[in-house]
Amino acid sequence: MLRAMLVVVTMAAVACSGSSPVAPTVAAPISASEACAALGTASSSLSILSGEQCGVATSPVVKINLKDAGGGQAGSCTGTVIGTRAVLTAAHCLDDGVGGAQIWFGVIGSAEIVASAFHFYPGYSFNTPNVFDVGVLLFDADLPRTPVSLLTSRQAQVGETAIVAGWGRDENSSTTQLRAGSTKISAVNGTYLETLHAPPSASVCSGDSGGPILLSQNGIWTIAGITSATSGSACNDGTNVYLAVFNPTVRNFIRQHVPTVGER
Repeated sequence: MLRAMLVVVTMAAVACSGSSPVAPTVAAPISASEACAALGTASSSLSILSGEQCGVATSPVVKINLKDAGGGQAGSCTGTVIGTRAVLTAAHCLDDGVGGAQIWFGVIGSAEIVASAFHFYPGYSFNTPNVFDVGVLLFDADLPRTPVSLLTSRQAQVGETAIVAGWGRDENSSTTQLRAGSTKISAVNGTYLETLHAPPSASVCSGDSGGPILLSQNGIWTIAGITSATSGSACNDGTNVYLAVFNPTVRNFIRQHVPTVGER
């Protein structure tokens, strides 16, 4: 199975307790170009779903190319540099027969960097995605990007402005560019964050799995969650679901494998 798709779930599988989803009160609260700037890079054209194509020279958001046990292509996901030698992504990108992973920063002519190891939350299964959807790639050498910190000091708030980023599909099904866009948090509970597809607010799509949803903490864009699932069978419908790094089990798993991860 090629890994480009988000996990599709019914909301009953992820709702738990917490606030009920509400429509974003202001569509696209930050311009697409400003969303790219939050990644430390420039923008160039319309993409993600209602987002913007971003430059890649300094971005910590990377494309993950996956390999099966025989070395063949097994799909792609998105990840974020969170340590000098570590990339955060989703568990569903790494389980079920994935034999290796390598990252690409998007710079034409640059080589992919092969992960020396990867780990995902114990017990996670792509076919029964009811365990924490978090994974980490580790590398033998320093990565040429500034790591992004985790937001572990507080929960997200309903109505809060967020930025999503990834290497997934846009309105034209293109999958070769980094994109970012803004939206608002529509629901929060102890495990998940949610946003609604409400154009022109941004929405994630196939290939964005494992990418970040960013919230501002004291003026710094910080990872609040990991792109995990969608409630609809199409990217332009339903609810986007992100695993919250505020969850103590999630953040402790990350700390276990990346002891130097930054936190805010």
